[in-house]
Amino acid sequence: MGIISFIKGGVAELAIARPDSAKDFWVYKHPDQTIPMKAQLTVDSDEVALFFKDGKYVGSFSAGRHTLDASNIPFLGQLIDKFTGGNVFICEVFFVTTREMPALKFGTSIGDVQDPQTQLRVRIMVYGEFSARVIDPVKLVIGLVGQRATDNDQAVGWFKSQVQKTMKDGIAELIVKQNWPLMKVTSGAYTEEIEASTLEGVRKNIEPYGVEIIRFGDFSITMDQADKDRLDKLVERMAYINASGGMAGYQQLAQAEMMMGAAEGMKKGGDGGGAFQGAGIGLGFAMANQMGGMMAGANAQKAPESRDQIMATLKQLGELKAAGVLTDAEFEAKKKELLAKL
Repeated sequence: MGIISFIKGGVAELAIARPDSAKDFWVYKHPDQTIPMKAQLTVDSDEVALFFKDGKYVGSFSAGRHTLDASNIPFLGQLIDKFTGGNVFICEVFFVTTREMPALKFGTSIGDVQDPQTQLRVRIMVYGEFSARVIDPVKLVIGLVGQRATDNDQAVGWFKSQVQKTMKDGIAELIVKQNWPLMKVTSGAYTEEIEASTLEGVRKNIEPYGVEIIRFGDFSITMDQADKDRLDKLVERMAYINASGGMAGYQQLAQAEMMMGAAEGMKKGGDGGGAFQGAGIGLGFAMANQMGGMMAGANAQKAPESRDQIMATLKQLGELKAAGVLTDAEFEAKKKELLAKL
């Protein structure tokens, strides 16, 4: 039994190759830095084996089966450990995959970007996947060793962080330069342009590490739902103001919304009794009729506004002022008028 174990151990030391469990790794580092003379190195057709000593590149092997013998392969002479009588190489061996690696997922926050249409600041996210290929294995390993990211998980994580950092800077800059409304950006209207620009920027920053980004897939830009709701509401109000002739139209819209909200509240409050519910619905129709008359220009007497309604209107006016729809003078005049009702 002891002899068999010894033989197995000797065979393992003499055979150097990437294990099946690591076939899909970008980078696989051989676990033993002590390699016996005459060991058999196996390199697959889609990879290259790199030899390093003290962090410096010494030489490489392409696809095939190689006998590690310093008498036939000159650069191996630099790796010989003289204290063992020249029978052992001291080195680090990295197997680097050279085929295209698809479906690498990414996702990151771009940060807060000011929407040029409403001037609101909105948090933007980008996610999707990309494929990449190692074009210079030596540069890749040197970069990884410098970052102390010498196993596959660390290597891929470090690489993704470089891609995402480039995206954060490039996408935000592009949106600002092009003055694109964020509602259109997140709807996919400019995805093709953003993807092309991002790919160019990522390639410029990643290729010095010996890696080429081939393409993006499922490239999406999104925003938080709360931010989307805010933008939707403000864009709608701005469109209404432009269509109805300014502040007068906005005031009518705000009052109509308050009246419809009150009617809806009465209907919900009447769930406990049929008679009261009918009364609530009747009041809702009455308010709707009153709103219609008001929007048509009738001089019907207005119901007094509550404190909450006045504060809500002030908040909406503040958003319109921030968006540049209202001037400072218009805002201050309306603010003074509303505060006088409190």
